[in-house]
Amino acid sequence: MIINRWQDAEARAMQEAAGADPMARELALRVYTSRIIGQDPDLVMHGGGNTSVKLRARDVFGDEVDVIHIKGSGWDLGTIAAAGLPAVRMAPLMRLRDLPALSDEEMVNVQRSNLLDSTAPNPSVETLLHAYLPHKYVDHTHATAMLALANLPEVEAATREIFGGRMALVPYVMPGFALAKLAAETFEGHPDAEGLLLVNHGHFAWGPDAKSSYDRIVAHTNMVEAWLADRRPEPLHPVAALPQPDLARTLSALRGAIGAHLPDGAPMPVFDLRSNGVVDAFLARPDLADLATRGVATPDHVIRTKGHPLVLDGATVAGGAGAIAAAVDRFVAGYTAYFGRQAPRFGGSKTMLSPLPNLAWIVGAGLVGIGADAKAARIAADIGEQSQRVMRDGEAAGGFRPIAEADLFDMEYWSLEQAKLGKGKAPVFQGRVVLVTGGAGAIGLATARAFKAQGATVFLVDRDAGALETALQALGGDHGALACDITETGAAEGAVAACVARFGGLDILVSNAGAAMVGEVATLPDDTLRASFELNFFAHLAFAQAATAVFRAQGRGGQILFNVSKQAVNPGKGFAAYGLPKATTFFLLRQLALELGAEGIRVNGINADRIRSGLLTPEMIAARASARQIDEASYMGGNLLHREVEAHHVAEGFVMLAQSERTTAHVLTVDGGNIEAALR
Repeated sequence: MIINRWQDAEARAMQEAAGADPMARELALRVYTSRIIGQDPDLVMHGGGNTSVKLRARDVFGDEVDVIHIKGSGWDLGTIAAAGLPAVRMAPLMRLRDLPALSDEEMVNVQRSNLLDSTAPNPSVETLLHAYLPHKYVDHTHATAMLALANLPEVEAATREIFGGRMALVPYVMPGFALAKLAAETFEGHPDAEGLLLVNHGHFAWGPDAKSSYDRIVAHTNMVEAWLADRRPEPLHPVAALPQPDLARTLSALRGAIGAHLPDGAPMPVFDLRSNGVVDAFLARPDLADLATRGVATPDHVIRTKGHPLVLDGATVAGGAGAIAAAVDRFVAGYTAYFGRQAPRFGGSKTMLSPLPNLAWIVGAGLVGIGADAKAARIAADIGEQSQRVMRDGEAAGGFRPIAEADLFDMEYWSLEQAKLGKGKAPVFQGRVVLVTGGAGAIGLATARAFKAQGATVFLVDRDAGALETALQALGGDHGALACDITETGAAEGAVAACVARFGGLDILVSNAGAAMVGEVATLPDDTLRASFELNFFAHLAFAQAATAVFRAQGRGGQILFNVSKQAVNPGKGFAAYGLPKATTFFLLRQLALELGAEGIRVNGINADRIRSGLLTPEMIAARASARQIDEASYMGGNLLHREVEAHHVAEGFVMLAQSERTTAHVLTVDGGNIEAALR
């Protein structure tokens, strides 16, 4: 059931912050209810809804005019501000209703040319529908329960059973001018209605004030939810979940199979796996394959998920990489055929979008959102979960019957819908998944930030759970982490598998974690040296092996970047326990590059020196500066440039190596210049 989130104190605070102007205070309430609608994923998900309020405003001449404030393109209801509800003059919008027809381009032009602020975002494509409903506040949602109702084959009878005459039905028409006119005519034929149910689309409600309109949205949705709950069957028992190694192999194989359809050098997609009681029970349905062909819960979803998910049943998963690749091939062929059936209606004006899946149902694994980056994958997964609930409830209540293929194509290839996705050049590392060990430390976090700044999706590994949480907060959303001791047996395989389970695969390993253990070599305790080798060599080896297994499963190459050390070539007195394993890691880098180059796997590294980090602590800096009888700044700048080298300089080196597509077996020195440590 939907919880009513209205709080009088919060609403008053929003109004008080807006000042004394009555119109600004009304707009503040519109912002408030927009947010509490948008913050409930069972009401609105990823742009699937809009809100409006009709007010008075003064134009540049000081004249009062009627305007409609409506959600603008690019704004999310859950976080919207007043600027995200641009004001559009009402009079020109109302005149449009007398026209027999209006193209999308003409509609957008009229709406944009009548903005009070020309710099404001484009008004919603459903602006006219809001304008033509004669109510002050209007709310439009794609609530989960409402979508189940809207896609029933006997939607009219079910709606009448639930609402009596309080909800009017609008037959499916593609959003735009025609839908706005039809919705207005429907309302005028049912002037006492409290809302509109747009068949196969969503729900509208309204009121004289913000609270009454919001209350109706919640009440209507809960009435449908209660009706559906009475018909909802007991969940099916899901099949056994795949063990983590099998899950990692399945996801890597799927990512590689998708990558095989991409141009050379193009990034593979990022995944977002969802596995829970509802998803896993849905995937146990005997009609799974049939439901996968039905379509989307609301037409707005098609640009995020495509019309159908890719289904990998138990037999396909058990068949391994070959069977998974064949399933992807069939999906691509099916989408290409769909385009071939529908595009001729447009006389060759349509160009086929990517035929690859944006959503997968994998029996034994879960639901997978697939996107160009982690955000796009998350959005697809969120919508995918909602769609499964809509399908489940719809089938239990009479059937899930969404729009037909032709209508689906029209929506998917509608220019105004595609505009929601935005354009522009993709960041350099968009779609690349980067795992960084020691990710919560100075160099590790700096490296993660540097890759994130270039569009990468980052997975951090560190033994300090608290520091990892802080590091993730610094990175922001859509990144991942795992706390573990990387020296433990199986830790590397587990960490890489966790990264694959989170994002579907791996593209770049930054094997960075290490610690400086000291002692004179002639008297070095055996356990100290062995402990140093476990962390400073064997952990690097284990992560390289685990990453290589994923790279091979994906079949698209990959990169391994090692944080070596100047100690590998320029030993320091008392640092044998650190330098010996680092020298071995130096050799490991060269050996891996030699063996993996033919597979497109590049292996490079960085030799850094005197970086403030867990290796070089303030206490160590003070001691070493004192031993040399110099100040700390002089010690840290003890190089040819006489300038301190910082963690972000090392991070920039890792990013540069990752971009160097024809470089492997190379070690980059980042130390400000140290002739004794220079390589040749």
